[in-house]
Amino acid sequence: MDKILTKQIRNICLIGHGGSGKTSLAEAMLYLSHASDRLGKPSEGNTVCDYDPEEIKRGFSLQGALAPVMWKDIKINIIDTPGYLDFVGEELQGIRVADNALICIDGKSGVEVGAQLAWDYATEAGIPKSFFINKFDDPEARFARVFGQLKDAFGVSVCPIIIPMIEGNAVIGFLNLVDMKAYVYDKTGAHSEGSIPEEFMPVANEYRDILYESIAQTSDELMEKYFGGEEITRDEAMEAIHQGIIDGTIAPVICGSALKMWGVETLLDVIAESYPRHTAKKVEMSADGEEIAIAADDTTTSLFVFKTVADPFVGKMSYFKVMTGELNNTMTLRNTTTGAQEKMAKIYTIRGKKQTEVDTLCCGDIGVIAKLNATNTCDTLTTSAEDIKYAPIAYPEPFMKMAVVPKAKGDEDKISSGITKLLEEDRTLRFENNAETKQLCISGLGDIHLDVVVSKLKSRYGTSVDLVKPKIAYRETIKKTVQAEGKHKKQSGGHGQYGHVKITFKPGEAEGLTFTESVVGGSVPKGFFPAVEKGLIEAMQKGVLAGFPVVNLAADLYDGSYHDVDSSEMAFKLAASLAYKDGLAKANPVILEPIGELKAVVPDSLVGDVIGDVNKRRGRVLGMNAIPNKKGYQMVEAEVPISEMTDYTISLRAMSQGRGSFTFYFTRYEEAPAPVAQKIIAEAQKDED
Repeated sequence: MDKILTKQIRNICLIGHGGSGKTSLAEAMLYLSHASDRLGKPSEGNTVCDYDPEEIKRGFSLQGALAPVMWKDIKINIIDTPGYLDFVGEELQGIRVADNALICIDGKSGVEVGAQLAWDYATEAGIPKSFFINKFDDPEARFARVFGQLKDAFGVSVCPIIIPMIEGNAVIGFLNLVDMKAYVYDKTGAHSEGSIPEEFMPVANEYRDILYESIAQTSDELMEKYFGGEEITRDEAMEAIHQGIIDGTIAPVICGSALKMWGVETLLDVIAESYPRHTAKKVEMSADGEEIAIAADDTTTSLFVFKTVADPFVGKMSYFKVMTGELNNTMTLRNTTTGAQEKMAKIYTIRGKKQTEVDTLCCGDIGVIAKLNATNTCDTLTTSAEDIKYAPIAYPEPFMKMAVVPKAKGDEDKISSGITKLLEEDRTLRFENNAETKQLCISGLGDIHLDVVVSKLKSRYGTSVDLVKPKIAYRETIKKTVQAEGKHKKQSGGHGQYGHVKITFKPGEAEGLTFTESVVGGSVPKGFFPAVEKGLIEAMQKGVLAGFPVVNLAADLYDGSYHDVDSSEMAFKLAASLAYKDGLAKANPVILEPIGELKAVVPDSLVGDVIGDVNKRRGRVLGMNAIPNKKGYQMVEAEVPISEMTDYTISLRAMSQGRGSFTFYFTRYEEAPAPVAQKIIAEAQKDED
């Protein structure tokens, strides 16, 4: 095959709501371009892009997949992404290296949350957008309704190119509004072309007017032609669509059915003819917000690693895009994050899981290289002496935390090792070994996300685990001032042990122990003061109510006694511990629970629901603020006990149909209400038993 040039490459990211048919569309494009010899279906587990065993088992995409095809001498790198919110990290990775976003819409369901979020992500990334309204083989699909929703949601840039011919409730063909042709499809997905039937001319003209009005917006010359009643030629229209897509003034709409391959050939034609190449945007953003010029003929080669896969057999696989220059397999590039030199000995293109070794990749192309051990997702590799760093992917932070419990004893090391590998490929996953609660905890974007992690731990790394609610790190403190005495006396032949202290305990201002001494007359020698303090600090690790660490404690050593021979540091440590147990039990001890600050961003219409839910969780609403750059949304700020927030990710998603987002961070401890404290103490006693 001849060498692929930058001008021949189109990087397309398929995004949209889960179940809108993104993988089926990729499959149809692969089949029509002869990159695949069969038309796979996600429900049958035989698609090119959904090749992971978890995807096959569940019947939907869990990770981004690459599927390059050749169409009329144009290489189209299709990036198929998951539509479920739990896997938005994969969607963001695909958008980061795509030059165009193709948003799939279900012709029956219309504009769903996933499509709106996809539009927002693509807009934030600054890449052109277009739509494929899918599933017109379903008699309940409705073009006029869905197109109206697109216009309402995304504005005047939305314009039709291919629309369905509908007779009754059935689609009998499609109308090409640029060429003013009618397409009728047979059972193989091939179409015959003809003139638009007379009865469909009114609807064709109606939508053609919408298209040409959008085309006219792209230049003054075309505006004059349009309003002057002059004919805009096909070449002018296609060039205007091309320029409008680049500028963001046109978001073309193409209709069809991926399963029946209706409209897919036309979609490929439009992508090849009108979608921009990598260098059309002329600049990329750096990590510090500066512009980096990009050009196909740049002598400096630089790559951006946008995805990592921890393959248990092949090892670490780094997916990258060539941002500038040309990459070949004789090069050694420097990682500007780690400083490591990485050899590019074996470069691959990848279609699903099938790798094809290549010698070179041009600017704008996407490839894979294995075993770059010092390179991670979001790293930049370059031949330049300058520390070029392309803008990293902004991943959402995970707030759904669960504790991992091994089903087999002694599997903790295997679990940690497996999760560490998964962390390399999933930047929306977090892992901690909590020393206080003695639990291994993982945090993800939702319950499906964490369920997939558990399945991967079993299938890839041979360790079975259960997920349970994480323990909460409570604290204890006192509210009253008391005096207490502790005496440790032991005689067992030879030297005995003797330590005697009298201590005043009261609530302290500092978080830990505030220790003072007001001993007079040498009743306790100064040399034993540190031992008393150390004994109290050690005792504070366990409170008298439920065994949680004690905070905000002030202790004053005011008296005691000692023995010339039998007193020792150990004896005074033990005496201090006895005084602690005696005193704290009488000092009105209380349970403190951790409180977090919640910032939930939700549509205006849902603010009441969110506030009601916060109140049910024993939270306090602090206020509401409009979001300047997000019309129709408000931020609800509140303080909520952490123990009440373990399922908030699922609840907010259900309340807002996925439109809401939130952050939740620990701020401080405060006293738990009596009924809650009693429950905490009862559970702690049960655990000890």
